Amino acid sequence: MKTAVNEESPFCVSVSFEKYLKVLEVIRDSDTQEYRARYAASLIENMAFIPELRGEIIDFSILGRHEDLIHLLLADIFPTGLTFNEIKAASVPLTNITFNYTERFKNILKDAGENFNISYRKIHPKELYVYSCCLILQQFFRKDIKVSIPLYYDIPSRNGVIKHYKITVNSDYTTISPTRNAVFPNESEISMLLENMDDLKLWKKYFPPQSWTLSGFNIISLVDATTEVALSDLKSALIEIDPQNLMPNHNLKEIFRSYFDAPELNFGLMLFNRRNNSLEKIKVYENIFTNHILDFWLGMFDEKTRKATFQNIAYNSKPIIVTNVDDLEEEVKALPSFQILKSNNIRSFMVIPIIKDSELLAILEFTSPVADCLDGLKLKKLEFIFDIIVYSLKRFNFEKDNQIEAIIQQEYTAIHESVAWKFRAEAEKKYNALLAGKKYALREISFSGLVPLFGQTDIRASSEKRQECLAGDLKQQTIALSEIFETADNETSEKFLMALDAFREELSDYIRADTEQRFQHFLRSEIAPQLLILENSGNRIVQQLLKRYQRNTFHRYGVFYNQRKLLDDSITIINRKLSEILEKKQEKAQQIFPHYFEMFKSDGVEYNLFIGPGIAPELPFDKSVVRKLKIWQLETLSRMEKSVSRISGLPYPLEVASLIFAYNDTIEIRFRMDEKRFDVDGAYNSYYEIIKKRLEKAFVKGSKERLTQPGKITIVYLDEDSGKDYLEMVKKLQKKKILSPETEMLEVEDMQGVSGLKAIRISSL
Repeated sequence: MKTAVNEESPFCVSVSFEKYLKVLEVIRDSDTQEYRARYAASLIENMAFIPELRGEIIDFSILGRHEDLIHLLLADIFPTGLTFNEIKAASVPLTNITFNYTERFKNILKDAGENFNISYRKIHPKELYVYSCCLILQQFFRKDIKVSIPLYYDIPSRNGVIKHYKITVNSDYTTISPTRNAVFPNESEISMLLENMDDLKLWKKYFPPQSWTLSGFNIISLVDATTEVALSDLKSALIEIDPQNLMPNHNLKEIFRSYFDAPELNFGLMLFNRRNNSLEKIKVYENIFTNHILDFWLGMFDEKTRKATFQNIAYNSKPIIVTNVDDLEEEVKALPSFQILKSNNIRSFMVIPIIKDSELLAILEFTSPVADCLDGLKLKKLEFIFDIIVYSLKRFNFEKDNQIEAIIQQEYTAIHESVAWKFRAEAEKKYNALLAGKKYALREISFSGLVPLFGQTDIRASSEKRQECLAGDLKQQTIALSEIFETADNETSEKFLMALDAFREELSDYIRADTEQRFQHFLRSEIAPQLLILENSGNRIVQQLLKRYQRNTFHRYGVFYNQRKLLDDSITIINRKLSEILEKKQEKAQQIFPHYFEMFKSDGVEYNLFIGPGIAPELPFDKSVVRKLKIWQLETLSRMEKSVSRISGLPYPLEVASLIFAYNDTIEIRFRMDEKRFDVDGAYNSYYEIIKKRLEKAFVKGSKERLTQPGKITIVYLDEDSGKDYLEMVKKLQKKKILSPETEMLEVEDMQGVSGLKAIRISSL
């Protein structure tokens, strides 16, 4: 139980179990399972003996007094078998009062400490008020409006890291009803309200405070979204840096700690001054940034070497990672500058040069007093914010006469040219407001009524092949190590040979999720020290074997990487070829009609096109435009398929399969400020994304055959009209000898939440 949000609301909020009791009454009276009927009857009978739990409860302390009975009452909603897995509780609607926690939720709150009070994250009272009014419109007035508000709890873990939990709310057991003070707006008034979402005074006129009742209880479920929220916060914090008004964000340290899940973490940054070839501290951030590692690193060189390092760093910009300072060479530990690490209790660190267009902008450091806290995985996470860091540093060089462009870069990154006009118009409004000394909140950028075209050319079985290559590399490494220890034949060899045999047996049977991690840990902690001893043993045969072993070692991680490198090189070659064709073909597609285009590369290439009159309102738009782009899509995928089949000498043989998803409804895309990209907007439109994600693993109905096949293009559609339309286009391209004459008409196996899909499958010539 926690305190409520004491903010003004259109609701009088109360707790009621009546709606849920009616469900129990149905079970009692009609359930065919006698034990369930008896159980429901028992709960209803127990509730009857406690009148204060019947009707409307406004004294929420009652919930705590009857905790055990409420726990029994809600047992169907809170299964005991999931109590240590789910983060779930009941809540008083639109408040921070929660009760009836699962055991996992209890443990999370216990770790947070006795003085912790749970509360929603960053919700403005005005936003909550309007949201509450929209709930009334949706539930009581039956208005088909999309109403949602992002809800998060920020809860500290046992070690002090702030964890962010996304909240989903089930309000099936709530009821909204008017009081005698309620106002009932008509249709035109409701439209006016929806056109003025920011006018709180207007909303209060039609929905006065406490003029409606909200009764019942919600079921809230939490999902750990710490990485996503911390990433969004990091982007926002970095983007908000104003080069003309550098106000330090004191939350940066906590955000980084949450993002890296490292309770004891410090970081620093020094800017590179090209004029005098030196690093400079940012004075205003001295109470946030550290510079211990940079001072240590710079102290290792004389002035001449230091300048030469800066001149060459753009050509060798590999980050420095030391997972454990104790493992540094004795020569380094003997340096006077090493005392900087000791005096500041630094046990683990990373140094990352920030380079853009072969230009050194700055050097970033992360330090921790905990050994093995910082490693390659932490460095990998920095990739997601690297561009934002570079961008923030670049802004220090912006000139005042480029303010409009600066606003676009600050608020909207990675803008596709087809939609840039809308962003520039919004940025110009803000710029004019700045000139007038006024504030201006950038409006949301969205486009509705768009036709989506999705396509992908996917490398088949890449995950399985990656696992095979991993097993092959690790197996070869265990064989090489076994040969070394067999040849050394000393008193410790037997122990290592047994361990290596166990790993090799595991690799032959089944690779577990943590196999590589455990093997790397074994290499670092046990094998590496022993190899160092053997290297200095004087045994020439062992030394030769060690040299051969080291030639095969990928030094960053200390593992063999031969087979995986062949696979990665092949994927890179295929991706490069596919993306080159797609980018070149995109130029022609934009000439058909300007549209928003995005491409993603992983194990293959996938892309989205969104076409509609809203993107180019000055141009005529009709169905023929969409048809032309669909034909372009088929021709392009055929070209991509053929290009891969013609690649000779791939380091690792791979095949690709192509897919088109024909969606027959228009959708809306909205620019997400937290991720700086467009996304499909709304729950209804998300069905499009759901189908897309599930098609990749789909099967032909009634078989074990994958829907997508190597060397073929599969077109998935929802209705017969779309199928006929695509079939006509296929026949047209078959006559042009672009597609093969064989056409397969298929049904798609039903998937979770998706059924009735059909497909056309053809090959390119």
